Amino acid sequence: MIVKMSKYAYMVYHKEYDTFLSLLRELGVVHIRETKSITDDDNLQKLLSERKRVNVLMRFFKNLHASEKDIKLAPARELDKKDGLKLLDKIEELQEKKTQLVAYKQSLEKDIDYMSIWGEFSYQNINRLKRAGYDITFFSCPTAKYEPVWGELYNAFLINNFQSITYFVTITKEGTLIDIDADRPKMPAMGIAKLNIRYKQCLQEIKDVENELKRMAVDDYNTLDAFDRSLQNEFNLANALVQTDKQAGDKLMLLEGWVPTENAPAMEAGLEKHGYFFHALEIEEGDSVPIKLRNNKFSKLYEPITRMFSLPNYTEFDPTPFFAPFFMLFFGLCFGDGGYGLLVLIVCTILKRKVNPDFKPYLTLFQYLGLAAVIVGTCTGSFFGIELAKVPAFSAVKEYFVNSDNLMTFSIIIGLVQIIFGKAVAALKTMSQKGTKYGVAPFAWVFIITALCCVFGLPMLNVHLPEIVSDIFLGIAGLGLLVAFLYNTPGKNVFLNFGTGLWNTYNMASGLLGDTLSYIRLFAIGLTGSILGGVFNSLAVDMTEGMNIVARIICMLLILLVGHSINIGLCTISSLVHPLRLIFVEYYKNAEFEGGGKEYKPFKQL
Repeated sequence: MIVKMSKYAYMVYHKEYDTFLSLLRELGVVHIRETKSITDDDNLQKLLSERKRVNVLMRFFKNLHASEKDIKLAPARELDKKDGLKLLDKIEELQEKKTQLVAYKQSLEKDIDYMSIWGEFSYQNINRLKRAGYDITFFSCPTAKYEPVWGELYNAFLINNFQSITYFVTITKEGTLIDIDADRPKMPAMGIAKLNIRYKQCLQEIKDVENELKRMAVDDYNTLDAFDRSLQNEFNLANALVQTDKQAGDKLMLLEGWVPTENAPAMEAGLEKHGYFFHALEIEEGDSVPIKLRNNKFSKLYEPITRMFSLPNYTEFDPTPFFAPFFMLFFGLCFGDGGYGLLVLIVCTILKRKVNPDFKPYLTLFQYLGLAAVIVGTCTGSFFGIELAKVPAFSAVKEYFVNSDNLMTFSIIIGLVQIIFGKAVAALKTMSQKGTKYGVAPFAWVFIITALCCVFGLPMLNVHLPEIVSDIFLGIAGLGLLVAFLYNTPGKNVFLNFGTGLWNTYNMASGLLGDTLSYIRLFAIGLTGSILGGVFNSLAVDMTEGMNIVARIICMLLILLVGHSINIGLCTISSLVHPLRLIFVEYYKNAEFEGGGKEYKPFKQL
């Protein structure tokens, strides 16, 4: 559900404004209304840039020790703004130094590889020859183009042949014109021995920088975290000043904000105690009311999915509790295998004891999803790719397993149920936003679809209603059509209503068919996962046939481990992606979800 908000205005004398903001931050319940864009203020943009630097470095430090366990981080040090920025500069300088050293190492590696072709020689000796009036020139050319006559003309000495390239040098009197069809490569500035020495020094310098960064990651991670909070507090305070309107020649400071209605009495008492003026305002149409969600323990696990798309706006319903059971069921249908679901359930249960508390809600969510996969997979008779209906031990109950035909039918039915449910939610939302009379026609369509499904759909499932019941449903559908055609736009004339009703009927019929058929993917994806699991089982048996028992067991285990690991990964991805699509596209469309809500972020000390 969406927590109810109250809107307030605060009027404070300018000399008391800093004290007032400190009190407001202590109360920690007011979400300041933003009337001005933060992109227009240079100070706010600078603070955001500084926070971005901190967050990048914190992620870098976290990744440095990602593979290590039981790392004890040093407690945070208190830094002022100047020292905090110096710490950022120092870390970034070390990063830049490492980048330069790595680039230099790569350059040395390239030079060493190239000089290994020429072999070891002394540049000192070359310089001696140059002082004696001789030039030593390095050449390379395709081996097929090398001319032996160059040795006679220019004292060419063959050094090496490598990958069809000939490397050679000439020793000539200074000033001699050398006419050779060959490349003159740019030689490294030092010999291979010195290059190797430099390379070892470079590796040591890289290691020293990395060790220093790892040390700082342990010593300063919490310090960066504390500095980030101080920057956020500074940003919040600066933003509060930016959003303040100055009145009466800058003597009075006017600020507006949002407070959860349940917290409003405590806030009022705190402000009255210090004599500050405030006034409750009416929420106007178009106000961007911040959104705070509150759900039970089960639905709260699915809030990240809601936030992934968009928070609802203040005038509609929180979709989380409405789609949560459907998402769990859809995941189970797509996963399609009880054994895989049991594995997910066990792994998440074990990991919950070891992971950071922040990740436990996600593991709890996957425990529920794994449980859904266990139930659905067991009902469909698939367990690690094994068809339980074909196992002799389950022969007595094989008739109770859901076959593929029934599963496809069930997927369409559950899709139709969610669509109808979404339309009912949309009708209730319309009533809430515009008034009861505007929700009559949308609700009429809910009754029409439900009634027609009962009359014409149930017989397809071999469920035959008594004639009188069918007549009642047809009467409900007829009455609903009358309302849908004549009362879809209250206050308009009959002809406009009728025309709108025809258009709505066309959209309803075409949209309903397409939306319902989309849910067949639940059946197809689940069936694919169970079939692929069975394929890996068959491969493990057939490909190892004829081996001795020990080798066969080892090979079978390898095939099963690799095959089922791949299948579980594919099933997990598809079982998350496709239910999300059904929720965000089919359900949100039929529930007329608007979204666009902005999260409630109270002004408080972090």
